[in-house]
Amino acid sequence: MTTTKSLTCKNVALALAFFLTVSISGCKKKDITQDETLTGPAKKESTASPSAIGVTGPKGVCYVEVNNADIRNVGKYKLSTGQQLFDIAIIFAANINYNTSTQKAELFFNTNVSNVLNNKTTYIKPLQDKGIKVLLSILGNHQGAGFCNFTSQASAQAFAQQLANAVNTYGLDGIDFDDEYAEYGNNGTGQPNSSSFVYLITALRSLLPNKIISFYFYGPAASRLSYNGVTVGSKVNYSWNAIYGSYSVPNIPGLAKANLGPAAIDIQATSSSTAASLATQTVNNGYGIYLYYNLPNSDVHTYLSSISSNLYGGKTTTYTP
Repeated sequence: MTTTKSLTCKNVALALAFFLTVSISGCKKKDITQDETLTGPAKKESTASPSAIGVTGPKGVCYVEVNNADIRNVGKYKLSTGQQLFDIAIIFAANINYNTSTQKAELFFNTNVSNVLNNKTTYIKPLQDKGIKVLLSILGNHQGAGFCNFTSQASAQAFAQQLANAVNTYGLDGIDFDDEYAEYGNNGTGQPNSSSFVYLITALRSLLPNKIISFYFYGPAASRLSYNGVTVGSKVNYSWNAIYGSYSVPNIPGLAKANLGPAAIDIQATSSSTAASLATQTVNNGYGIYLYYNLPNSDVHTYLSSISSNLYGGKTTTYTP
């Protein structure tokens, strides 16, 4: 496959994986020893504050399926008091592909993702000018390449370099990891191992010490969060629940409540009453992230108001076309 998955496929795969659950291009890489990699810079909070934009309450994080919706829609929603509703916009999604000739993982952008990235002044900068951070989500693509089956520290480092190159080239604020659709074992690739994800996250944090790294709490990576004394929680900024319409706290040792999102909704599938209830739970339990998925091109400010009023003390949501 050479495209990101459609909404329907994602929902089906999420449902299936919920019950069943649970390398690398020729980019130049830094020569480092294992000790240097594992003890490199910890996460920096300068670009990953636990506070929402200009208002007291949880951050709003929103995935946008750019195959069928405009990422700029994220910037059209504000609270009734003028602050942006969403703090982080996530481009969904780039892919981790497998090159059978080189036997390495490669970062891949489909046509729609490429359009957003190559036209960053049109799609990305307007959001950043409003204070919204823009991340790129990385997703498997059925080819056997994933975050959890790098066979060496060097191969994980090489893919991390590709990700860092993308962030720097396109002026992004960070990377989001979504361990779905890898189909480990395809094309003769290996199964998930204990070191791969930690090596990858550690290498990326070293390359991007001041950027955001987030983790969609799902897939084999969700149970491979520590290796040789190093934890994923010490390297990532945020993690959130991956099952839409539910409330479940990601188990990421090292992350505080302010950096975790137990509530997750699909704007086009989760009922307004459920979304509002999840918002209340998030606030009452002191968590710092509320996750939205599938923001459409149409105006959904009434639906979003049911959430924002519970997250931010009665503040409703407005929409500017």
